[in-house]
Amino acid sequence: MADRSTPGRPEQEALLTPSEVAAMFRVNPKTVTRWARSGKISAIRTLGGHRRFLESEIRKFLEPEQEEG
Repeated sequence: MADRSTPGRPEQEALLTPSEVAAMFRVNPKTVTRWARSGKISAIRTLGGHRRFLESEIRKFLEPEQEEG
């Protein structure tokens, strides 16, 4: 996956499109949009009104839950 952080700002985190998130979860991009609207995942809005998702947050959802001993 390409690094989509803003050039010159390495502390800026990579943002994913709804299509990229959908591919990671193997769902339709409209499902990702629905999740964002319902608050299941948080989204950032671009100046053009498009949704973008923090890569680190999405990866947390994909990690298997660790059970406490």
